[in-house]
Amino acid sequence: MGPAARLAALLAVLALQAGDLAGVATRGDTFSALTSVARALAPERRLLGLLRRYLRGEEARLRDLTRFYDKVLSLHEDSATPVSNPLLAFTLIKRLQSDWKNVVHSLEASENIRALKDGYEKVEQDLPAFEDLEGAARALMRLQDVYMLSVKGLARGVFQRVTGCAVTDLYSPRRLFSLTGDDCFQVGKVAYDMGDYYHAIPWLEEAVSLFRGSYGEWKTEDEASLEDALDHLAFAYFQVGNISCALSLSREFLLYSPDNKRMARNVLKYEKLLAESPNQAVAEAVIQRPNVPHLQTRDTYEELCQTLGSQPTHYQIPSLYCSYETSSSPYLLLQPVRKEVIHLEPYVVLYHDFVSDTEAQKIRGLAEPWLQRSVVASGEKQLPVEYRISKSAWLKDTVDPVLVTLDHRIASLTGLDVQPPYAEYLQVVNYGIGGHYEPHFDHATSPTSPLYRMNSGNRVATFMIYLSSVEAGGATAFIYGNFSVPVVKNAALFWWNLHRSGEGDGDTLHAGCPVLWPTSGYTSMDRNSADLAAQALKTKMLAERSWKSPLAFQRSQKPKAMSTGSGHAGSAAMAHGPSHSTACGIFSDRGTNLCPMHRQTDSQPLHHQGSPIT
Repeated sequence: MGPAARLAALLAVLALQAGDLAGVATRGDTFSALTSVARALAPERRLLGLLRRYLRGEEARLRDLTRFYDKVLSLHEDSATPVSNPLLAFTLIKRLQSDWKNVVHSLEASENIRALKDGYEKVEQDLPAFEDLEGAARALMRLQDVYMLSVKGLARGVFQRVTGCAVTDLYSPRRLFSLTGDDCFQVGKVAYDMGDYYHAIPWLEEAVSLFRGSYGEWKTEDEASLEDALDHLAFAYFQVGNISCALSLSREFLLYSPDNKRMARNVLKYEKLLAESPNQAVAEAVIQRPNVPHLQTRDTYEELCQTLGSQPTHYQIPSLYCSYETSSSPYLLLQPVRKEVIHLEPYVVLYHDFVSDTEAQKIRGLAEPWLQRSVVASGEKQLPVEYRISKSAWLKDTVDPVLVTLDHRIASLTGLDVQPPYAEYLQVVNYGIGGHYEPHFDHATSPTSPLYRMNSGNRVATFMIYLSSVEAGGATAFIYGNFSVPVVKNAALFWWNLHRSGEGDGDTLHAGCPVLWPTSGYTSMDRNSADLAAQALKTKMLAERSWKSPLAFQRSQKPKAMSTGSGHAGSAAMAHGPSHSTACGIFSDRGTNLCPMHRQTDSQPLHHQGSPIT
């Protein structure tokens, strides 16, 4: 480790010990976590201070210029002013020979702008990189796709789903924030540069529309113009085969910039193409949305995300119930946990109020200085990927007593050994703009998985604790189970990843839907448990862990009531039969619903379309 690396590590340790949550965001990763995005406010506040000082300096300079102007103008407006007055004659000559030169060549303006530039250069290293702009733009496109959002609505600051002629308000912010033509152009250009004209065209169209409405207005901060938007949009239409639109936009471009020879040549080319193939003038180009090879279940995944975890008929299914869970643990007898059975195959349960607000806040604080871009296994390497956008941090139990308490609570509930070497460290995850994790399995599906190389076994189950709420989005979608679960602050979601045989349960293919409107960005925390001799279990809190032990494997079975054979149903770690059960949302505790969520599942079952490994 070099001196710079040692210094960085020391600073990180000091930050953790002092409770400094500022953290150090890696340039190019700011967009991937809401905490990093929030930290970007600090350098902008510094820039605002610099601009304020610059404006005050410029205001003082302009006041002085105004004074000089008024003084000279008054002399010209007074027709009685005799140039024969030697004093006035002298001042006229002095002004023309000296004063005007000093005014025109004043260094005050350059000194003011130099101070602003120097200050910017000092802040520049803390600013997001161009990769962050690209990542944020792709995040908007992801939200647009998954939730079928209208680009025109997004430009106005509203989140509206468009299906055919129907427009549904998906989320209504308390304060509307609209985008400018330059904002829309930058999103469209990111897609344009990737050759993604499916997304480029609607964003560039919106940019053109906004630029047309404000044409002639000059904005210092804008990088693009109406001509830029027309240029890119025309060529995008040409690329997808819509020659007629390309020609129309190019002709409009020449109205504003008639001397542009390149565009004039394009117009001639488009006219020639239409003359050779008249049908292209009326043909509607069908633009296919790009898809990535690994996501074979995209449509189902997005449909489940669009429900936002809503399951209003959930309470009508008798086999799904609520109860107070004790698991025969003395700890839980004194403090039972509210349990809601969400689904049977795969077996998924939700434990309400598993952590307190204070505990959740403490864990977020412990993790924040250590957050780094989340990675996935790719061969022998761990790499950041587009299909997992978040930052994560690993916490040892020794960091704070609250983690020890949490481990004891999880162990009491599941019967699993959560202590190293039988457990992975706690992983806390923070999602950023459009943060998501596309369909994946928590357990290893290949013998070459790093889990086996580390002798940690496979993941038996997942225990995911939500450390914050979200305004919209962020549901956990079970693709083949055909249901989704919304984010429930302080609750814990639990499911088994493996069958009794140790084989992976294909029905546990799941995804973290894009966060449409986060609060703090923390959606869950995970912890995983593995069997050294067989397989392992995983839990999430938007922190993750894996447990591994022979006992964990024996206990990582579905409840006996779901068994189709003898198996080891009697050794299940949890009390699967309800002691006090009722329909979800009916049972109340001190005036509050035991299970206050009502969600809706699709009625038609899905068929396996493959098992993508992410």
